[in-house]
Amino acid sequence: MSASSQLFPVTPALGAACLLLLAAAALVAGRGGLGHGRAVLRAGLRAAVQLAAVALVIAWVVRSLWASALFVLLMFGVAVRTAGRRIGEGGRRDARDRPGGAGRWEWLWAAVPIAAGVLPVLLLLLAAGLLPARGLTVVPVAGILIGGALTATSLAGRRALDELRLRHGEVEAALALGFEERDARLEICRTAAATSLVPALDQTRTVGLVTLPGAFVGMLLGGATPVQAGAVQLFVLVALLAVEAVAVTAVLELVGRGLVGPGRRGVSSSSGSPGSAAARAG
Repeated sequence: MSASSQLFPVTPALGAACLLLLAAAALVAGRGGLGHGRAVLRAGLRAAVQLAAVALVIAWVVRSLWASALFVLLMFGVAVRTAGRRIGEGGRRDARDRPGGAGRWEWLWAAVPIAAGVLPVLLLLLAAGLLPARGLTVVPVAGILIGGALTATSLAGRRALDELRLRHGEVEAALALGFEERDARLEICRTAAATSLVPALDQTRTVGLVTLPGAFVGMLLGGATPVQAGAVQLFVLVALLAVEAVAVTAVLELVGRGLVGPGRRGVSSSSGSPGSAAARAG
């Protein structure tokens, strides 16, 4: 029996099941008070179109290392745009009533944490010979790492900015006590941003007990031994922890320096209340 025959058979029944599940998810997300019904529907339909397009081009892309490199750059660009827009949504909320808020091209800063997490790991693997310089291996590994960095960057950025927005009075108090602006910001938002690592930590802690991740199952179906599949999956999980930890740290540095979210003037003048003015005067 072939590996493909052990998976979901690609039949009209599979398409109908996907449509039914997507409709159910959109209905629950919309009518259940979550406010994301249309977003779920758009995400599902977009995923179908994108996977269909990738299925048509990926066989050609992986034949050439240069084409594979361009494809990885495309994935990186989409990840930067997506993470930057998510972070920017938090910054724009503050920018409505704070000077120095989110700028038009601020989303480009998302390239820093994603590249800082992914690039060293990829280069190390290629230099050590653990990752063959072939499109068939580089593209999926790069995609996994970029996806992890995207998630960590988006979550850390949003949580850090939300924390600063909700607790801007505490930032003002820290400034009044003599903290540098960067240190004052980080003191308030570091813990909230650090929770972005929880999904990766939970996935690593429970691997094999709660879920069997895709890399493990895929290698087994491809004919690898359980030991080989387990070793590759362990590498993927550890690499993701490293990538996401670096990405969260870089996001915190960007937020602390006022490069994303409300600018420096935005924090120091974010509260025009007499209490804040008195704290600064004190």
